[in-house]
Amino acid sequence: MKKFLSFFANLFFIFLFACNSSEQTDKPENDIDAARDFIRASLDGKFDDAKKYLLQDSSNLQFLNAVERNYAKMDADSRSGYRSASINVHLVEPVNDSTTIVVYSNSFKNDHDTLRVLKKENNWYVDLKYLFTQDRDSIYQTIIRTDSLK
Repeated sequence: MKKFLSFFANLFFIFLFACNSSEQTDKPENDIDAARDFIRASLDGKFDDAKKYLLQDSSNLQFLNAVERNYAKMDADSRSGYRSASINVHLVEPVNDSTTIVVYSNSFKNDHDTLRVLKKENNWYVDLKYLFTQDRDSIYQTIIRTDSLK
């Protein structure tokens, strides 16, 4: 009986240790890891996982929820195509020590998209607001804005 209890106690501690160690590895080490992990989770349809890498504010959550709803409406072949797609990083542009712009595409659609990755409280997060408010070529061109109040 003691061996039986000892076995289950050891099994419990191994399980507990495994759960604790996996939680510590969820945080990306750098900006590229955060972008890649977010994109991979999104392509796989794992939006709860993608949310872990997202800068938590109402706009970002709304954008992610909209993407999740569109993903759910896709046909099975499209979802399968996204899940099997690879990530192609075309440009990594550090803006400063806490902001990076990543231009990427996936092998299924091959449309270039841009993400901003921010470092906040020593962790890297994806900011979707940049993706939805920027023209895809804005990183390459200077936008000239004129003041309409003059």
